[in-house]
Amino acid sequence: MSNYPRDEFDNIPESSSRQGAHRTAMAQPRGGLIPTIGFAVIALLVGAGLFFLVPRLTDGETRAVSSASSAAPTASTASPSRTAATASPKPTSASTASPKPSESPVPPAPTTPPAPVVDRSQPVAVYNASGVSGLAAGVAGQLRSQGWTVPTTGNWRGSPQNASVVLYQSEQLKANADEIAASLRISSVVLSPQVALPVLVVLGPGAG
Repeated sequence: MSNYPRDEFDNIPESSSRQGAHRTAMAQPRGGLIPTIGFAVIALLVGAGLFFLVPRLTDGETRAVSSASSAAPTASTASPSRTAATASPKPTSASTASPKPSESPVPPAPTTPPAPVVDRSQPVAVYNASGVSGLAAGVAGQLRSQGWTVPTTGNWRGSPQNASVVLYQSEQLKANADEIAASLRISSVVLSPQVALPVLVVLGPGAG
């Protein structure tokens, strides 16, 4: 052991990390590097996973969006046709049936005019064209006995007559003329609007 007195360089603790002028630096403990390396490895793995996983997720979402967008027009275009098909009415049997030809209206049956009625109150004139004296007065008396009104008798002053004839003014008097002609057995009955009275009896040759 040295006999020199102790100085400040002799009072250094053994566990101190300080270095003196004649000592080399003590090595740093390696225990603090392991956690740092572990975190770095984990970070690298997470980054690599994200690098490969994120593009796949993005690609899948893009495909889903594109599929949905491509399907949407199909649905939208299909719906109007369904709506049109639903809205369009189906033809019924009544609308498709061919219309029946309209029946032509049946013309009304011709109405038969009423038969003229004998009116014995209408005046009757009797004229003699036979040349037999008193013949007109005798025939007038016969008609009066049947209910006829005979205000006038006399000789015929018109055109010569070959046969007896009954003249009447209008169609309404035809029944009277026919009735008188039948009672006197005269076959000729003529419409003659120019006569003076409603019915004229002209006694021609052979009347009696």
